[in-house]
Amino acid sequence: MSLQQILNTASKPTSPSPRRRASPQPPPPKLTRRAAAASTLAIAAAPALLPAPLSRAEEEAVEPAPSAVASAAPPGPCVAELPVTAKAFLDVSIGGEPAGRITVGLFVDAAPFATARFRSLVTGVGYRRKEFVKIVPGYVQHGGVVSYPAVPAVTDRLAAEGDALRARCGGGGGGVHGAAGAVSIVVRDPGLPPPKPKLVAKGGKLEVEEEQVGVVPNGTEFVITTKEAPELDASAVLLRRVLDGMDVVEKIAAVPTVKDNGGSPYFRVAKLIGDKRAVVAERGFNRPYTKILVTNCGMLN
Repeated sequence: MSLQQILNTASKPTSPSPRRRASPQPPPPKLTRRAAAASTLAIAAAPALLPAPLSRAEEEAVEPAPSAVASAAPPGPCVAELPVTAKAFLDVSIGGEPAGRITVGLFVDAAPFATARFRSLVTGVGYRRKEFVKIVPGYVQHGGVVSYPAVPAVTDRLAAEGDALRARCGGGGGGVHGAAGAVSIVVRDPGLPPPKPKLVAKGGKLEVEEEQVGVVPNGTEFVITTKEAPELDASAVLLRRVLDGMDVVEKIAAVPTVKDNGGSPYFRVAKLIGDKRAVVAERGFNRPYTKILVTNCGMLN
């Protein structure tokens, strides 16, 4: 190559190297317009379902990320050592006769959102004249307020608070519901069985479909343990313990109930073929024969 050709080549402007563009990030998942509207309407239509606004101290006490708490927070004081900062009462009748009063202590510092929700139900007309609907070995369950819809904004936060408290009590031994007298709001139905198969006729053929029995808890039902009940640890958020009136809880637990006949081969076959009578019968299992009511309730000074 001649000297002139080399000089001509060197004098040509070099084209700038193209800038590397950052790979586009996938857009965050969005709710469909219908789902977003339904969620907004559910919360707007039922403002009474949300408890009263929390104070700054209560907001700071709520753990924002239960998964992080479970992996990072060291075990702290467990149920017997949690400070009781407020008291509530439940007057109970069995078969129309007064059975006594249950006094419970609230863990406002440890479970501020759950206790605020319970306070709003116990001081209004929420729990008054409502029934205990289930008696099983280990705990008794109050039916709550069935007219309240299940609002995810409420139940998800209750579940998060329950997970945080379970992580805090993880080192105490026996779990959160490791003894009698624990009182908790149900956020996941402990008695809700997994979906069961049933035969359905479609297009002239029999097909097997999954059927979910029961309804999702709405965050108003509560349970009182009569002994160790570890199955509740993953389904209920602890917010208080019985200070006085365990004898009343024992009276409730002693009421005869409808026998759970779920293990019967006849019942299993009826469930498998989709017999509606089996579904109705299952809803009545462990239900007391005698009406057990909260006749009066409220907060104590």
